[in-house]
Amino acid sequence: MVEGFGARLRRAVAARGPLCAGVDPHPQLLRAWDLPTDAGGLETFALTATEVLAGHVAVVKPQSALFEAHGAKGIAVLERVIECARQAGALVLLDVKRGDIGSTMAAYARAYLGEGSPLAADAITVSPYLGFGALEPAFALAGETGRGVFVLARTSNPEGEGLQRADSGGRTVAQSVVDDAAARNAGAVPLGAVGVVVGATNRPGELDLAGLNGPILAPGFGEQGAGAEDLAPLFGDSLPDVLPASARGLLKHGPDPAALRAAVLRTADELNRVLT
Repeated sequence: MVEGFGARLRRAVAARGPLCAGVDPHPQLLRAWDLPTDAGGLETFALTATEVLAGHVAVVKPQSALFEAHGAKGIAVLERVIECARQAGALVLLDVKRGDIGSTMAAYARAYLGEGSPLAADAITVSPYLGFGALEPAFALAGETGRGVFVLARTSNPEGEGLQRADSGGRTVAQSVVDDAAARNAGAVPLGAVGVVVGATNRPGELDLAGLNGPILAPGFGEQGAGAEDLAPLFGDSLPDVLPASARGLLKHGPDPAALRAAVLRTADELNRVLT
């Protein structure tokens, strides 16, 4: 029987802490590292960052779009990043935010969650705004292969507020996403495989996460404004299942591997002091 993603994640976090390190090869960061903004610069940046970060965190989160922007060469680098992170013992959460219907969603699931795919990650992000049920191919294949799915619920970008806080039968759209995820995780031990994405810069009290029984990806930590001390008021009793995500806050310390390593260790220690 395939071990579920929730169990694998719990074990990884217990060993390495909850920090999720983003590998986001923004052109600005490549330039800050004195690298060209082409596929060669992307490769140097992404592999250097992954080699340093993946040995110290439970989860590495590459931002797929920033690799896709370089075409086939960028996708090839992304494949190497996934393999590099895995060899260093980190779980890979691929930030792809896919969401579609029918055979198209099934194809996305095979690409990112299927055994044997060169882009298969331990988990992916998905968008539920064609309907939560439209994500069924991803949920089904993730269950078969022991992988995870993180569904966008209450994101940290201001453009999402109007939609995500809109009324959906007496609850917000974001809460309906959390509730649907909780239904899929019901009875899972020690943790379900369907997570949600809830920005760390949001206001406390917007969401009831108590029944989720799944992991929570919290972007917005670090460079985007949320500190470790902001997490407990926002997530309350769900704090043990939160993965605070930081990318630029770590990557700005490169290209020196020693400085980058010091940054990730310092951030991990800060989170451990506040959250444990």
